[in-house]
Amino acid sequence: MAQIQIGDDLSEVDYSRPKEYEIGGIIVEGAKYVDASMLSMLAGLRVGNKITIPSDDIATAIRKIWEQGMFEDVAINATDFVGDKVFLQIVVKEKARVSRFSFKGIKKSEADEIRNKINLSRGDIATEHLLTKTQRIIENYYYDKGYLNVDIDIEQVADTTRENYVDMVINIDKGPKVKIGEINIVGNENLSDGQILAAMKETKQRGHFDPLNPLGPLVVNTVGYVFTLKPLKAITGVEEYFYENYRPRIFKASRYKESDFEDDKQKIIDKYNSKGYRDAIIVSDSVYRIDDRNMGIDLVIAEGDKYYYRNITWTGNTKYSSETLSSILGIKKGDVYNKELLEKNLTYSETSMDISSLYMDDGYLFFRVDPVEVNVENDSIDLEIRLSEGKQARISNVTLAGNSKTYDHVVLRELYTRPGQLYSRSDVVRSVRELATLGFFNQENINPDIKPNFSDNTVDIEYSVEEAAADQISFSGGYAAGYLMLQAGLSFSNFSMRNLFKKDAWRPIPAGDGQKLSLNVATYGLQYIYYGLTFTEPWLGGRKPNALTTSVFQTFQTTTPDRKSVNYGWFLRTGVTVGLGRRLTWPDDYFSLYQGINVMRYNLNNYSTQYLNVGDGNGKFNLISYSIVWSRNSVSQPLYPRSGSEFQIGLEITPPYSLFSPDKDYAHMSENEKYKWVEMHRWNFKAAWYTELYDKLVLMTKVRFGYLGHYNDDIGPTPFHRYYLGGSGLNTYSVDNREIVGMRGYADNSLTPGYNTTSKGGDMLTRYTLELRYPLSLNPQATIYALTFLEAGNCWLGFENFDPFDVKRSAGLGVRIYLPMFGLLGLDWGYGFDDVVGAPGSNHSQFHFSIGGSID
Repeated sequence: MAQIQIGDDLSEVDYSRPKEYEIGGIIVEGAKYVDASMLSMLAGLRVGNKITIPSDDIATAIRKIWEQGMFEDVAINATDFVGDKVFLQIVVKEKARVSRFSFKGIKKSEADEIRNKINLSRGDIATEHLLTKTQRIIENYYYDKGYLNVDIDIEQVADTTRENYVDMVINIDKGPKVKIGEINIVGNENLSDGQILAAMKETKQRGHFDPLNPLGPLVVNTVGYVFTLKPLKAITGVEEYFYENYRPRIFKASRYKESDFEDDKQKIIDKYNSKGYRDAIIVSDSVYRIDDRNMGIDLVIAEGDKYYYRNITWTGNTKYSSETLSSILGIKKGDVYNKELLEKNLTYSETSMDISSLYMDDGYLFFRVDPVEVNVENDSIDLEIRLSEGKQARISNVTLAGNSKTYDHVVLRELYTRPGQLYSRSDVVRSVRELATLGFFNQENINPDIKPNFSDNTVDIEYSVEEAAADQISFSGGYAAGYLMLQAGLSFSNFSMRNLFKKDAWRPIPAGDGQKLSLNVATYGLQYIYYGLTFTEPWLGGRKPNALTTSVFQTFQTTTPDRKSVNYGWFLRTGVTVGLGRRLTWPDDYFSLYQGINVMRYNLNNYSTQYLNVGDGNGKFNLISYSIVWSRNSVSQPLYPRSGSEFQIGLEITPPYSLFSPDKDYAHMSENEKYKWVEMHRWNFKAAWYTELYDKLVLMTKVRFGYLGHYNDDIGPTPFHRYYLGGSGLNTYSVDNREIVGMRGYADNSLTPGYNTTSKGGDMLTRYTLELRYPLSLNPQATIYALTFLEAGNCWLGFENFDPFDVKRSAGLGVRIYLPMFGLLGLDWGYGFDDVVGAPGSNHSQFHFSIGGSID
């Protein structure tokens, strides 16, 4: 309330005749945390200003202070009158401030999430607005999770250590989770309940699984519909049966969210539109509570009539003929009206050419298309498609944003959009894919910003990226054959060799040029040590994407740690590889070709073990080979591909030394002499396809074949470079350049011929994989997806034993976690269905740990 207090002497104020006074002074009392001068300014009172007493001026000033929400009480007093001047006193009582806040009734993980959302801080004023906002945020948090009965009570407890401070205790009772118990649909005759409910992507009713419900009536009805030539009713009946009895709810929760429900209602209309029902509407809907745990939704639908296209004409097209445009549109006279197909084929189709892409891939950035229904007669629609072609636009500037570590030239050279070129929408899409493939950026946040310049028919393109950790450190350990094997590796995927000797470039390593440097070490003590160094320059010379890769490695192993033992022997393997990879433009620009030269020496001294048994265990064996790999990779993203494919066919070949010396008796030659110069031709084929079945649910299909051939039957296959199949695929013990291939459900290497005896590896291999994947997190800092798999494969020694249908089978579950620092980590449980001869217990239940996709 407005107050004017002047003590006992009222002679200065005549309440019947208001008088104007000049404010001679203002004092503020009670304001501890608010600046006094700011408070008088908020009230609109300043020394020297005029004020009428009595009047509404004081009431207005009090209201302005009160509206700030920071005070429990406000009063303005006149302390003195001197002539035509009045001296005022503003007295306030500040509201309490928040000292700390805590939660009761919920888990710590939930409290942490809510704490980040409400954004409360010490010193915040505990206003009604603050309390209401906090309560609303918490309610919305739980509503989104399906807790519609949440009860929130915010208790304020005085802080005994600080004056005018309170502790906020937020009591939360979530109550039971409320799910959608039933969705009732009325008025649908041409679409089944199952089709309509399937169209709703987020609003789902509770799952139901009743496999014991008899199939007899379904079979009888279906057969009856077929014989009476009613196939649609037969299909609808089958859909209804399976929807009612086989409706597990795995990937979508059956919770109600108003915004999702509104979107899903539009999806129902879109579904009707795609089936020809152009006038379909939802007449009414109602959402109601059934009980504390269930809610119901009723939908009343008016389907309207089914429509068909009649005449389709084009106007405004000068670049392409009407016949050409009609063939790309793919809709002809008599087709059922389908709004979704029409819009997709006009604007953007992921699977085929569309009208907009036809123009925009040829520079027509300003192209517009507008389908107009010029006549609707009975069940027929005449369509006029009006085009505005505009002029071709050329790219003016291509810029980058967000690449704080990676140099511009590394990013720009990967782009398919260059200044001066005609604008092409497909080039923009391809550029985004290439940036994601680099692995330097958050692949979910690569955004091209298209900026048209209508005045001069040009366009600027800015690619916005977000740097992600690309370097990795790996460490693994395993216990086998009485030894603890340790592996460690460092991989720098965005290295800069030219900055190696620049002190300021070490942050913590020189980076930004897109080069790759990796160092790997493995050991179980002095008896075994391996180290390898690999460097890749992806753009040799800086002008073309020719990737130069060089690597050196060495392995040293002894038969026993006791050097004085008569059984002491050692094995030394040293190798160098130089390879050049080149991107191809034919058959398309997803292809690449790699060629490399490999030089290796195996040096044995009194070395003969189960893992490597060549001759008398002594000698030097040399390998010079040429490798060529032809591959194609069109996957959408490297971490979690949702579409695309990859295949690879490779050949490693050595000179046929024995054919140059036909007079030598290789059949009776010692192995030391026979394998002195290793000769072989090794073929590998890999292929994988990725198909998004339903909103991030991806089916991966993969096949793999390997064959190790020889030139001379008297020599046979080399004891080196063999195939070993089974288990996690971790390369923890490779002294002979073997290729270790994982297969879940079986022990490591257990599907290799001669496992547990005198295994020398196989020379033929097959593996087939079906894998269903679903992401739990696509955060680039922790990409996680779950999977289930079916797998089959085998490994043979000798072509005469090869049978592509004689495979070992397995199935199981797994999870993959990608951490930028450690790469791809995996844990799988597999069950091998087939026994392995000579290796009892190596199948059935098996757990596998993998690193870097070793199991793949």
